[in-house]
Amino acid sequence: MTEAVARPTPQHDVAAALLSAILDMAGDLDTRSLLERFVAASTSLTGARYGAINIVDEDGASVEFVQSGFTDSVVAALGHPPHAWGVLGAIPDEGVLRLDDLTQHPDFRGLPAGHPPMGSFLGAAVRVRGERFGTLYLSEKPGGFGPDDEAVVLSLAAAAAVAVLNSQSYALEVRRQQWLTAGQDIATMLLEGADAEDVLERVAAAAVQVGAADVAAIVLPGADEDELLVEIVTPAGRSLLGADMSTEERVRAAFDDGTGCLVADAGDSPAFVGYGPSLLAPLHAQGRGMGVLVLLRRTGAAPFTDEDLTLAQSFARQAALAFVLGEAQRLRGHAAVRDERTRIARDLHDLAIQQLFAAGMQVQALRTDPTGPVSAEASQVLEQVVGHVDAGIRQIRVIVRTLDDPGATIPLVERVVAEVELARSSLGFAPHLSVHVDGVAVDPLAGDRVLTGGIDEVVAPGRANNVVAVVREGLSNVARHARSHAVSVRLTVTTGDVGQVVVEVEDDGVGVPPARTRSSGTRNLAQRAEESGGSFALLRPASGRGALLRWSAPLD
Repeated sequence: MTEAVARPTPQHDVAAALLSAILDMAGDLDTRSLLERFVAASTSLTGARYGAINIVDEDGASVEFVQSGFTDSVVAALGHPPHAWGVLGAIPDEGVLRLDDLTQHPDFRGLPAGHPPMGSFLGAAVRVRGERFGTLYLSEKPGGFGPDDEAVVLSLAAAAAVAVLNSQSYALEVRRQQWLTAGQDIATMLLEGADAEDVLERVAAAAVQVGAADVAAIVLPGADEDELLVEIVTPAGRSLLGADMSTEERVRAAFDDGTGCLVADAGDSPAFVGYGPSLLAPLHAQGRGMGVLVLLRRTGAAPFTDEDLTLAQSFARQAALAFVLGEAQRLRGHAAVRDERTRIARDLHDLAIQQLFAAGMQVQALRTDPTGPVSAEASQVLEQVVGHVDAGIRQIRVIVRTLDDPGATIPLVERVVAEVELARSSLGFAPHLSVHVDGVAVDPLAGDRVLTGGIDEVVAPGRANNVVAVVREGLSNVARHARSHAVSVRLTVTTGDVGQVVVEVEDDGVGVPPARTRSSGTRNLAQRAEESGGSFALLRPASGRGALLRWSAPLD
């Protein structure tokens, strides 16, 4: 006789399938994917034709919707997911809402055009960390839903809540690591001596990517007191460049107090029309504000979370501290070089010059030796020696002055030529340089030493250093932003009662945007002009193409 084999009961089949579904969700760390698993398991184990989980905002509008059973054509015809209103808004936080016919519920408001008919209904909340995360909708089970279906749904919802929590924790850890890596990259760039504007652009690019934002902008202080301007922005938000944030209370508070915040709708500010959720993270270090990092998402996008704000603020503080450390390292390096130059200059002055001076006195004494006159030939040799000693002393004094100011003995025109030549690699072509003194052209490449020397006689070393810095910054800005094919650098010196030096950098690139714009480089030029008692302007050239940078200062 063959022994009978017991077959699994239907309850055993459901329990096994339920356990399998729970294990599948527990092993999925992608939130969207596990929600799809949750809906599929819910419809399969209850026999529902339609199923969905809806995640809504505070106003009941859907921010994420995962469904099963609807065809693509029906989804397209409906246009948008349902809001948590009417019957859907009546689903309790605890337990379920089970209906034989949802159309008979007192809160039923009708189905939208194109929506398939629905009768039997089962709804349950999915709670994460004690709060409703989303709501499960099941509909159209033949014969209606029963108590067993309630038990299955509540078990799945509890398992889904744990899986969602795990996936959120994993996603948060991934984002935290991404923010940390981005901060380390910023610190490395600064400590390697990268240009500050390059670093700020990298900060914005990293923030927009890691923060899952549409636009990242960095607000920095302007040249005028209390002025705050958008000076760095990622490509999608170019229209924001130069926007004045001085009177934006939230931006001002973030800059002054170091207090970040989340904004539900940034569009209430004229500067941010078209954007919705935003995040403000102050760039603060050592108790002072350096700027504000602003992340923006388009209207209707998911809001930023408290975790997003915490991570972004940590990144912003790390970036600000890296700027401080980078600046400190640069200053230490400059101080070390300056100290070494000072030591060498002091040694040359105190030792070499004094020894040469003493030797010269001894030789001079030999020429007037009271024991007897020296021969004419010896006197001539001694006179030559004294001349050589005096010349040596003068040369050492020049070297000492050069050590105190390395650029002081290099003609200004030669320094400008060097900057123009260096810009060739970043521009991809050679800029044109012209120099005029009192209306007379100087050919810098021919090395006209008479007029070149004349410039150095009227342009003091400090003002010459400013001129070189302006040429360097102007060419750098063209290389970064202008996308030009030709650049002209003009240096004009006018002497007399109203003597001044003028630097112009003109390009044929994209030109000056219609809106007021500023960048950290041009802010530096404005500060240099102000400190020198001069002026700075970024203009439209007479040709109507490109941009004209004009910087001027009186002669010292």
